[in-house]
Amino acid sequence: MPKLKTNHSTRRRFLKNGFMLMASPAMISSKISAQPEIPNISGKCHIGVIGLGARGFHLMQSFLRQEDVHVRAVCDVDRVHYRSNAWGQGQAYGLESAKRVVENFYAKNKRRSAYNGCLALIDYRDLCARDDIDAVVVATPDHWHYHQIMEALAHGKDVYCEKPLTHTFMEGKIIHREVVRKRAIFQTGSQQRSTANFQKAVALVRNGYIGRLRRVEVGLPPGYTKPRSDTRIQPVPPGLDYDRWNGPAPLLPYMRARHHQLWRGHLAYGGGNIMDWIGHHNDIAHWGAGMDQSGPTEVRAVGWTSSETDIYNTPVDYEIHCVYPGNIEWLIASKLKMGTKWIGENGWIYVNRGRLEASDPRWLEKGFAVGPLEFAMSSNHVRNFIDGVRSRRACIAPAETAHRSITAGHLGYVSHRLGRRLVFDPHIERVLNDTEANTLLDKSYRKPWRI
Repeated sequence: MPKLKTNHSTRRRFLKNGFMLMASPAMISSKISAQPEIPNISGKCHIGVIGLGARGFHLMQSFLRQEDVHVRAVCDVDRVHYRSNAWGQGQAYGLESAKRVVENFYAKNKRRSAYNGCLALIDYRDLCARDDIDAVVVATPDHWHYHQIMEALAHGKDVYCEKPLTHTFMEGKIIHREVVRKRAIFQTGSQQRSTANFQKAVALVRNGYIGRLRRVEVGLPPGYTKPRSDTRIQPVPPGLDYDRWNGPAPLLPYMRARHHQLWRGHLAYGGGNIMDWIGHHNDIAHWGAGMDQSGPTEVRAVGWTSSETDIYNTPVDYEIHCVYPGNIEWLIASKLKMGTKWIGENGWIYVNRGRLEASDPRWLEKGFAVGPLEFAMSSNHVRNFIDGVRSRRACIAPAETAHRSITAGHLGYVSHRLGRRLVFDPHIERVLNDTEANTLLDKSYRKPWRI
């Protein structure tokens, strides 16, 4: 197998031209231990993973299982953390644990007593700058995605990033254009696109079985009603650089109730269950409706309710009423059944994880030919990314697709804040005749961070 090609000269040129993030003095490079350059292994795709909570660990282990992948480096600002969750259980995650898992895997795989080849880094910029890494996995909280993606792209890396793609609308506009400009391979962690029942649902809709599409219903879970962990303001745990963890976000007092896993409840870091899930079910809705490069033309937020605690400021119940091109009614709401439903003039299709339903049961029978339209299919989301890195063919969930699928969520937040309907042009990606709304589509960063 030939050695994977890298773009080192391009990386160095972009560094020279100054495409670097303006960072605070607190972001000084730091490592667990100084380690020498590790020679490239011919034929391997070398991966670095940023963010080592539950999702980052899952992705790291998925990449470890790919025979032509070598996890070369891991990065997190928390050396060891114990993440409590809503069920009172926990699992050790963090930088030191990740390094140990990777090295134990390769020691066992190579039948060695020990393996010491995994770099453990505190600063994501150290990881992105390495010429011995081909692709970067971003599994950090939402407020970090933009900065880490752009840093990776500036160094010529391909990127796998968890959904939602970005914390703000403007970030998404910049990222998907930069991916094209850099000719990078990009995969978003909207893994439902690599699942058979979602693929069949999309094929049925796109092949016209329900007739002309009239309405789409996207059911998302309600938000955080009460605190989900300890709300006491506490000293920062040893081994956690909390200033780095906040990064561009406001430096809120440390508490378990909005730190690991639970950060989504506060707008400083995430967008609640709207933004956590819209990149799944609305993504599938877009795919089925042929809207991967489009978006809503009208958006109106109604019926939003607040949490019972001021620890979280994302909505509990919510509805986002949209109109899409072709005069398609489009409802995204917590009151709907979780999943995606397309309603046409001749019937309907509903899909969720593990479920596929239709107004005509014959469409779901084994062996039913869904029609002539074919779509890019993937049975393994991580594998689809690695294949894209090798072939330079687009993945099943590229950056623009991910940005477009969450646009209605960004617009919903602005509509709710302003209390009015927004008229949006998906071609130029701007709210028409509404300077205030367009201003709100971006969020300011804690100085000196910036777009």
